[in-house]
Amino acid sequence: MDKDARELIEALNALEKEKNISKDVLFEAIENAILMACKNQYKDTENRDANFKVIVDRETGSVKAYIEYEVVDEVENPQTQITVDAVNARFPDTKFSAGDVARIELVPKDFGRIAAGAAKNAVVQKIREEERNQLFRQYKDKENLVVSGIVQRIFGVGSEKKIAIHLGKCDGILPESEKIKGENLTPGQRVKVYVLEVKNENKGPKITLSRTHPDLVKRLFEMEVTEVETGAVEIMAISRDPGARTKIAVRSNEEGIDPIGACVGPNGSRVNAVVDELGGEKIDIICWSDNPEILIKNALSPAKASYVTIDLESRSARVVVPDNQLSLAIGREGQNARLAARLTGYRIDIKSESQDYEEEE
Repeated sequence: MDKDARELIEALNALEKEKNISKDVLFEAIENAILMACKNQYKDTENRDANFKVIVDRETGSVKAYIEYEVVDEVENPQTQITVDAVNARFPDTKFSAGDVARIELVPKDFGRIAAGAAKNAVVQKIREEERNQLFRQYKDKENLVVSGIVQRIFGVGSEKKIAIHLGKCDGILPESEKIKGENLTPGQRVKVYVLEVKNENKGPKITLSRTHPDLVKRLFEMEVTEVETGAVEIMAISRDPGARTKIAVRSNEEGIDPIGACVGPNGSRVNAVVDELGGEKIDIICWSDNPEILIKNALSPAKASYVTIDLESRSARVVVPDNQLSLAIGREGQNARLAARLTGYRIDIKSESQDYEEEE
């Protein structure tokens, strides 16, 4: 084994351990790079359309270049074919038949220097490519999860404004459209974000983040509430007005567990942790019910409904509340009614008892 070949094997062994990149992947990259270099050297010769082949010995690191020929009785394309008689005359110790493949070794000009340069470039490029792929796979696994990051910089203007958030090994981007309205994030601030999408691009993974997605709330409760994380308490639905208010419907999957109490926590510690992370966003936690009447009544909390009439076909509901509960049921600018409708999937029409009486009259 010559010095260059030995150094190549040693370098690849070290890279496999250090970068966790398979030697076979690196060998293939080196072979392809040297192959392209060979083709380039012969592009202006009679062999320009030949079937070139480069093989790097996995044990010794030695590099050899060949032209592969199909062995035939009669040549139609001298670039890729050779006759049985011609190949047997060239290799008297080997018996070739029509249909075999013969390899004739090449020794291109300055092949050693070309091979060494191509191998080095191929390894560097493959390392970068594999590191990008590993980074992509790492963050792709975090898609639809919540991660913690540090605000790096704010750039762009208007609707194109974005925030770069460092996630440990690379930056994610929080677009203005995914930022909580009115929230002031400053460089150096640690913040939790929802990983909306991860794409693999030439410069590395493109990670789009969100602070407005409803599942951010769900994931935060999973982090704060053991019963939600284990599935003993299940979040059945979420409706959210980011930065203002969120409603979540929960149910218990285990006897004896109060789903609302579990999410609220001792002295409100669990829900308050989520509220603090969302910058003071109010959170209503209600009990889920498979009965739409009960679910809608619960969803309109803190208002108390007198009764609910359901139209299953149109998925609409008529809700009557005491006169003094009407504004509470509707909420400021219709927020409570709107969030209840999103949470339940029903169009909700709210009337006071006096309004309902007048209509009946």
